[in-house]
Amino acid sequence: MKIPNTSGICPVLVCLCFVQRCYGATHHTSSKMTRNLTKHIEGETEVHHRPKRGWVWNQFFVLEEHLGPDPQYVGKLHSNSDKGDGSVKYILTGEGAGTIFLIDDTTGDIHATKSLDREQKTHYVLHAQAIDRRTDKPLEPESEFIIKVQDINDNAPEFPDGPYIVTVPEMSDIGTSVIQVTATDGDDPTYGNSARVVYSILQGQPYFSVDPKTGVIRTALPNMDREAREHYTVVIQAKDMAGQVGGLSGSTTINVTLTDVNDNPPRFPQKHYQLYVPESAQVGSAVGKIKANDADTGQNADIRYSIINGDGVFTISTEKETREGLLILKKPLNYEKKKLYNLNIEGVNTHLDFRFSHLGPFKDTTMLKVIVGDVDEAPLFTLPFYELEVYENVEVGTVVGTVTAHDPDSASSLVRYFIDNNSQEEKEFEIDANTGVITTAKHLDREEIPWYNITVSAAERGN
Repeated sequence: MKIPNTSGICPVLVCLCFVQRCYGATHHTSSKMTRNLTKHIEGETEVHHRPKRGWVWNQFFVLEEHLGPDPQYVGKLHSNSDKGDGSVKYILTGEGAGTIFLIDDTTGDIHATKSLDREQKTHYVLHAQAIDRRTDKPLEPESEFIIKVQDINDNAPEFPDGPYIVTVPEMSDIGTSVIQVTATDGDDPTYGNSARVVYSILQGQPYFSVDPKTGVIRTALPNMDREAREHYTVVIQAKDMAGQVGGLSGSTTINVTLTDVNDNPPRFPQKHYQLYVPESAQVGSAVGKIKANDADTGQNADIRYSIINGDGVFTISTEKETREGLLILKKPLNYEKKKLYNLNIEGVNTHLDFRFSHLGPFKDTTMLKVIVGDVDEAPLFTLPFYELEVYENVEVGTVVGTVTAHDPDSASSLVRYFIDNNSQEEKEFEIDANTGVITTAKHLDREEIPWYNITVSAAERGN
């Protein structure tokens, strides 16, 4: 700061700054003034040149969090017009003057009366003035200076975004980035190492590592298998003072979950299965289930089933929710014609990851033996309906015709016949239970009733 030129000789206010730093450094700046004065011989006119003065103010420093019993000494204001006789009065104004900062108006000594917190306020702007105590006239123009609050390491690093929940694919390469964590430190980053943070890992080794400078967490082991272990807890510490002894520290937790990749082929628990299906099973119905196991999850465990061999009697589909193969009957079964089917069932993953093709093949096969069960079937008539003729007025017991039925089962049981009496208003016909021969049971009159419908049933003997 430059002081305007004035005539005559002006006193200079000097700032004596006693700086207190953590390492004991002392900063002070003195004011420089150049005087030019020319005197002539006695009797001649005396000529005064305006002084050329430069007044440079440096910062004052006060240590934060001062806990001593006495006020903390900040520095000293001094004017070169001060002869030490108490005629100069020093005045301090500005931020904190008279409350936080007190000045001895005689000596110019400045003290801080309160403990200050740099994280709340980093500096104070004040004004200094020197006046003549007798006349109250200023000896110096008012000058501005700054008292800077000197930082100490009183803030531990913090992780404002923690704890963290992250995922990383299983089987990732070593050095795969998981997450970057950042710690903040409320101390002064421009002074010393109070805010210089170094990261280290407290928990999570040997699976993960952390870059000490950037806080980037990476995988440290290859082939981390989700099926073996899915969840990990990593604890990261941030320590200030560049990690030196005595630095403050804070920590955070990162919960890491391995996400699934398709690194497991499907596998049938058994190489041979046996299934019983009755020959009476309905076409289109599901007659059995089969399942291959896959240790993966989601779409990585999706399986498509198929029948490698077969004659079209069966087909197989996949049940999406349970991932089971449903065996469906496409054609009727007949125990008497074919009693056994041997099916080769294949299960294949539908979403392949070619990075892990060396772990394959991602399919498996099994043998399914389908045993057709014999069902006691009802006798079958040789014709679906019969049309018989007989003359009217024939004698009772006249043979009208014969119906025949046989047992389709392999046992070929004997068959008995009977007429459903509900189909006759009166008993006009009879049937031989053993032979199926139908005879008249009364005299028939064509002009009265020309046509009869009767129902004949056949059943296995003893059933």
